Parts: sequence; structure tokens; C-alpha cells
Amino acid sequence: MTAPMDLTTNDFETRVLGSDQPVVVDFWAEWCGPCKMMAPVLDDLAEELQGIIEFAKLDVDQSPEIPTRYGVGGIPTLIVFQSGEEIGRLVGFAPKPDVRQKLGSIIGYHLRDNSRAAA
Repeated sequence: MTAPMDLTTNDFETRVLGSDQPVVVDFWAEWCGPCKMMAPVLDDLAEELQGIIEFAKLDVDQSPEIPTRYGVGGIPTLIVFQSGEEIGRLVGFAPKPDVRQKLGSIIGYHLRDNSRAAA
């Protein structure tokens, strides 16, 4: 199973901004109820979209510099990075089909049933 990688301030630049693939970073915290609801959604999507999108998690309490840099005001917040730049974000909990559809429109792919047809 492919799970979202855990990030820290020390490896954010290399693993996210330096990635060849789009990376979805889940800004979360242990005490956040909606974040805990989002975790299985992201685990499933990380498995389904392996090779298309990478998924990562950043604990806002452990690494506050990164969420501050990107203006994360509420969690969970998903920020999509491509080629070192933010290309989209989703704030709050959403069900898996909604997250998949929104990610697909952000990165320009139709993401349904493990397909990778151009949008």
C-alpha cells in the first residue's frame, strides 16, 4: 500500500518543490477531527493515483513554518504543488469522489476509476 509520505520543514523543499510529479500536501494536526476524517480518503487516493500524483502530510504543529509560508488558515487544507509552485488548494473535509474530481481539474487529468485520460 502506498501511503502519503510524512513531511517536515527539513524535507519539504526536496520532496515537494523538487518533485517531478504533482504533490498534494495535506496540512493537518493530531487534534483536528476533520483531518482524521480526511486521512482515509487520502490513503485511498494515494494508492489509486500512484504514478500520477504523490501525496504527503505535514503536521502544522510540528512544522509551523511551511503552513505560515503558504497562508494556511484552517485545516485540513490540501495544497497541490507542481514544478515547485502551488497550482490549487482544497480547504476542509470532502468525500473521496469530490476530492478526486477537484484534484483532476487542478492537474488537468480525468481521475475516475484509475483512468488517466486527458481532461
